[in-house]
Amino acid sequence: MEFQGKAIRLSVSGDGIAEMVFDLENDSVNKFNRQTLDELREVTRQLAAADGVRGLLVKSGKPVFIVGADITEFGQNFVLAEADIIASLADINNTFNAIEDLPYPSVSLINGVALGGGFEMALTTDFRVMSEAAIVGFPETQLGIIPGYGGTVRFPRLVGTDNAIEWIASGKRQKAQVALAVGAVDAVVAPELVEPAGRDLLERAIAGDFDWQARKAEKKSPLLLNDIEASMSFETAKGMVAAQAGPHYPAPLTAVKTIQKHAKLSRDEALKVETAAVSKLAKTEVAANLVAMYLGDQQLAKIGKKWAAQSDPVKRAAVLGAGIMGGGIAYQSAVTGTPIIMKDINPAGIELGLGEAAKLLAKRVNRGRMKPEQMAAVLNAIVPSLNYGDFGGLDIVVEAVVENPKVKHAVLAEAEQQIGADTVLASNTSTISIDYLAQPLSRPENFCGMHFFNPVHAMPLVEVIRGSKTSAATVAKTVNYALAMGKKPVVVRDCPGFLVNRILLPYMGAFLQLLHDGADFVQADRVMEKFGWPMGPAYLADVVGIDTGVHASAVMAEGFPDRMQQHFKTGHQLLLENERLGQKNGCGYYRYEMDKRGKPAKRVDPAVYDLLAPHCAPRRQFEDSEILERMMTALCLEAVRCLEDGIVDSANELDLALVYGIGMPPFVGGALKYMDSLGLESFVAQADKYAELGGAYKVTDKLRAMAAAGERFYALPGQA
Repeated sequence: MEFQGKAIRLSVSGDGIAEMVFDLENDSVNKFNRQTLDELREVTRQLAAADGVRGLLVKSGKPVFIVGADITEFGQNFVLAEADIIASLADINNTFNAIEDLPYPSVSLINGVALGGGFEMALTTDFRVMSEAAIVGFPETQLGIIPGYGGTVRFPRLVGTDNAIEWIASGKRQKAQVALAVGAVDAVVAPELVEPAGRDLLERAIAGDFDWQARKAEKKSPLLLNDIEASMSFETAKGMVAAQAGPHYPAPLTAVKTIQKHAKLSRDEALKVETAAVSKLAKTEVAANLVAMYLGDQQLAKIGKKWAAQSDPVKRAAVLGAGIMGGGIAYQSAVTGTPIIMKDINPAGIELGLGEAAKLLAKRVNRGRMKPEQMAAVLNAIVPSLNYGDFGGLDIVVEAVVENPKVKHAVLAEAEQQIGADTVLASNTSTISIDYLAQPLSRPENFCGMHFFNPVHAMPLVEVIRGSKTSAATVAKTVNYALAMGKKPVVVRDCPGFLVNRILLPYMGAFLQLLHDGADFVQADRVMEKFGWPMGPAYLADVVGIDTGVHASAVMAEGFPDRMQQHFKTGHQLLLENERLGQKNGCGYYRYEMDKRGKPAKRVDPAVYDLLAPHCAPRRQFEDSEILERMMTALCLEAVRCLEDGIVDSANELDLALVYGIGMPPFVGGALKYMDSLGLESFVAQADKYAELGGAYKVTDKLRAMAAAGERFYALPGQA
């Protein structure tokens, strides 16, 4: 018996051992696309009908096992009716069941990544041998759904409800030793020993040393929990998972409820419960947006790789200006493998920058993510300097001094004289025009913006800002460096605020207008945090720094006076005049006290209301909907203008930049995706309702035409 397909090979050796090898043609990974699933159905049919087979090995012909379902195809299925989604999943589960029901033992050889459907495939076999370098897990909840190929059914019956809930609800990838500890796999060995260990296990199972029939029965039977045990386990888990996931992500809690619902059912009946739950989640907007984000992230990665392919890797870098930001950049460069010089004009700055890097490294050591000797090696890759002595052979220099145009001009002009003719010079400015900063430079083609978001180690986004004279080679080198640092670069064009801060400022402007009109900043924070933002506008202003916010507002008002100029004294300005700078000095919109963990905890300070009162309308309660609409409308309209102005190339890059740069809720999918979900016609009507508030609420002609034509920024799944 033999089968040779484009995704799967099947052969049976003379000793009766069948080998099913996943090896998808013209792809670097194995995944469950339509081709693979069709072939799996045929291979399984042949295995069930074959004579003389004593056991089955399931393996991969690639460095990974199976990465999961083909998300492109799977996401398109979300537009189907629930009944059709259920039927599709039932067909797949029938095939998986047929593997599990084979009348002989089976072993999966997990040589590499086995996620989602790939791990569910491994669970259909009786035993699993895993490489110590492999990764397994169920990432489905991160896409707004739950495992749909039997994961919620088989896994709890193998590892117990508590372990299964933790793995499935979190969506985290799990290392080999963790998988072994909970019983998800039966053996963990060195990569080169996976196949011999798996063959040995299979032979011993055939010989009767391991009860493979009991293993099959275990996965097909109800969970072994009495009513009291079940109630304690599931009710406790539901409370914990709901608290961790929050109200906007239903999948983790649905996973717990699904396992609870089918706990007392046999495999086949339990699978029906699972598929029904998956089909309902698949129809939610949250799932659609998270899948779109996943696919959009892959597209963003392709764009980055295309840029990076045009340049040599960055081998040596430097940052000008130590301090918190410079230290963060130096840390991120060194910890990801690129040595970096950290230059400042005084020893205190150097000490502060090195202290920031050391603090971040110490956290990794304390959490077991790094050994002390590795920490020492990273610190040694950060070379402090008070002069330009070693700048001649650098590939890139990132300026990260104070956000002051005159200071930046002086530092950039000085640095350009000390570096090689081909060295890229980049500015970590957050708002100042790249063309303006390039004015004193003799090689503006080698200059661009490289805007990191704070804190550098935690925020994924880097804006690579292309000035009018910036060369493609400079962009390519900078993108390459950002990728090497583990960041997600988005290439944007020059304008005040660039992309993310240009879009953020009207949002903050809407907040300041609300305050002026009598809104309570505490209510505004509550509304926006309930919507899904990680922090409300007042809290965000405190974290960023009130002085920073006032400076950014001034830059943006000069650049876009028609919609970003405020004609009243703002809350930010009032706080700054009273030396309330936010978290950096313990008081801003809120007062900050250190909690037991040493982190600043915010408290409402009545003094702020007294400070605002003489300059604002009498404080009153707004409808939550008005606060949400005013703030999101201003943000979304500026996003539209950025796309129309060509500041960014695509809706996808714009939306991902907002998610990765300022924490716009992933389940919303970004500003333009949010507008699509409302419907452009409804959004335009909403904006027109607030037109009297000024230019920030003026709808562009192109957007009005799109709304009238029933158009969208994103095509629906399955559409061109």
